[in-house]
Amino acid sequence: MIIAHLLDMDGVLVRGSQPIEGSVDYVAGLVAEGRPFQIFTNNSRFTPEDHAERLKAVGFPVSPEHVYTSALATARFVNLQRPGASAYVIGDHGLVDPLRRAGCRITEFSPDFVILGDTTSYHYEQIATGAELVARGAWFLATNPDATGPTERGFHPACGAAAALIEKATGRQPYFVGKPNPFMMRSALERLGVSAADTVMVGDRMDTDVIAGLESGMKTALVLTGVSTRADMERFPFRPDHVIERLADLGQFLMSK
Repeated sequence: MIIAHLLDMDGVLVRGSQPIEGSVDYVAGLVAEGRPFQIFTNNSRFTPEDHAERLKAVGFPVSPEHVYTSALATARFVNLQRPGASAYVIGDHGLVDPLRRAGCRITEFSPDFVILGDTTSYHYEQIATGAELVARGAWFLATNPDATGPTERGFHPACGAAAALIEKATGRQPYFVGKPNPFMMRSALERLGVSAADTVMVGDRMDTDVIAGLESGMKTALVLTGVSTRADMERFPFRPDHVIERLADLGQFLMSK
C-alpha cells in the first residue's frame, strides 16, 4: 500500500512558473488526507522557503517542510563527510544558505570542496576559478546531473551541463549528490519516516527520477509533462511501474488505495 509520495517539482507539478493541469488538486488531496509527501527537486537555485512561496503563489497548499532539494542533500553530505568544511560555491542562494547553516565556510581560498549547483547566470570567471581549484586538489561536488531543465520556452542548460565544462577542463569527475544518488532518496525517506516499499517516486525523467526510485526500492511513475517521452523510454533497459500523461491521472489509482 502506497502511503507516501516523492513528487518531482519541475515537469511534474510546474513547468517554469506555471502549474501543470491537475497538479494543484493532486497535492491538495494529499494534504487533505494527511498523506506524507515531499516535493523532491534537483533544482538547487532556491531554498525550501522560496520553493514553497513560489508554489503557494500558484495555488499549491504547501509549506517549506514539504520541500526537499538537492542543495539540502548536498549540505548534509558535506557535513557528514567533513564537518566544518570550506567550499567554493557556484550557484544561487538556495545552495549557499543550507551549506552555511550546516557550518560550511564559503571561500575561494584553498577550499576543501568546489560545489556546483543550478543558476540561470553561470559566469565564465566562476567556472574557470572552480576548474582551477579542482585542478589544484579541491574535491568536486555537484548538486545534480541534470543536463537540462524545463521552462515555459522549452529547456535550458542545467547543473550537469555546467559540470561537464569543469570535468572536461580538469579530467576530474564530480560526485553528484542529487537524484539518482540513493543518498538523497534515503535522506528524504528518513525525513518522512517511511519505508521505500510504501513510497512512490513520481518524476518526468527516466535518467534521474525513475532510476532513482527503482534503485531505492520504490514504486515509480513517469509523467509525460516534462523531459522524457514515450519514445525516450526505449533507450533504457528499465521501465517505470506507471506511465501517465499527467500527475492527476495517477491520483485515480493511488489515492483510492
